[in-house]
Amino acid sequence: MSTLHDLISTEPSVVTAGVELFDDALAAQAVATHRVEWRPPLDGTDEDLARVMGDERRAAANARAIERMLAASAELVDVRPAREVLGLQPGEFLHAGPPLSWYRASGPMRGALIGAMLFEGLADTPDDAEAKLAAGDGIALQPCHDRGGVGPMAGLVSPSMWMFELRDETHGQTSWCTLNEGLGKVLRYGAYAPEVIDRLRWMGEVLGPVLQTAVRQRGSIDIKGIISQMVQMGDEGHNRNRAGTLMFLRELMPDLIDSGAPSSRVSEVARFIGGNDHFFLNLVMPAGKLQSAAASGIAGSSVVTVMARNGTDFGIQVSGTGGQWFTGPANTPDGLFLGSFGPDDANPDIGDSTICETMGIGGFAMASAPAIVRFVGGTVPDALYTSQLMYEITLGENPAYAYPILEFRGAPTGIDVTRVVRTGILPQINTGMAGKVAGTGQVGAGLVKPPVECFTSALSALAAQSPLPS
Repeated sequence: MSTLHDLISTEPSVVTAGVELFDDALAAQAVATHRVEWRPPLDGTDEDLARVMGDERRAAANARAIERMLAASAELVDVRPAREVLGLQPGEFLHAGPPLSWYRASGPMRGALIGAMLFEGLADTPDDAEAKLAAGDGIALQPCHDRGGVGPMAGLVSPSMWMFELRDETHGQTSWCTLNEGLGKVLRYGAYAPEVIDRLRWMGEVLGPVLQTAVRQRGSIDIKGIISQMVQMGDEGHNRNRAGTLMFLRELMPDLIDSGAPSSRVSEVARFIGGNDHFFLNLVMPAGKLQSAAASGIAGSSVVTVMARNGTDFGIQVSGTGGQWFTGPANTPDGLFLGSFGPDDANPDIGDSTICETMGIGGFAMASAPAIVRFVGGTVPDALYTSQLMYEITLGENPAYAYPILEFRGAPTGIDVTRVVRTGILPQINTGMAGKVAGTGQVGAGLVKPPVECFTSALSALAAQSPLPS
């Protein structure tokens, strides 16, 4: 126990909360401080918070959710067309984010749908594709998440697109994602020029089949293991995947060479993967889906299992409420722009790639990837502070994704709805930005946060399901 003598004979250490002025003033006088990020609960949530936090099931349910998330594995087991993986038929399309209709779709989502129509041969021109999509005859749209998968940016999946198929052997679940097209003018950013369609056809004719042969020959590849290594090598898994891509290529190269494909095709595939730093993102994402899916459907749990956006809405799902979507208007990222593009060119947030933050990396892991600030904006101290702040809204730490700069502390994992509402701290996301006009493509990259109403509405739903106190 400290005595009065201890208090006056040792250097003071002050805990500060609230406005930054007090902390800054002490720091200017060389006084050691421990800043606590405290804010009052969000307005109008007291009753729901009390109901959910008083639920006797909650502690055990959340502990089980975190245990299942940390135990999830992720192995690449196959590469197949979507028509085989999901049974998609002509006119059926999957998209990123919560449910959406053509009439509510943003520019990049419409552009991606137009491109998918052209790619599938369901329309001859962009105008023809747009007219058919607007009419809706024979067209069906469904979120990727509702089929157990994920899609970057617009997230468009059509029957002929090839997909990575990953499996969590621990819990017996599978997930999937399309193959990454690269950067710039690509379908996932809403571009549909002839070169975009030509690249998709090459991916279907060359990239997919060659990868399929190599992966089947290999048997499986431990994607979670590669993610673990890349986080310690300067990648955060969302907007920086350079180390992950090269490690994946190293793992698969012998099997590519032994695949029996002509050497010219093997070199095409190796050159495409090696020249596309984001190729591995489309493997990180289904690994994240497997991790979060392992925690879904646990009664009483307030753990977030999905964060996703469709360019119009941002939506989340929570373990204790199953597949129910809680949505709010998608915010527009703030960051750095390519070429002559500026803020007026950017579409609101879009894509399922926020599964990275849901699993505890991406924007949560910027402390481990300080170089990312040169791509999305901010500073290195900002990156360190952000990662440390995310521990305030999560329930566990994932030792598989350890941050060297934080003494190998595990990634903050298991976003808790009640912690978000109690603190007012929203999950930090780093992301690419799509042009808001259909056909533009990527215009930049930046930082963004979800709308508050996703979490307050999820809290209300949890409260409605919580037993009344006895």
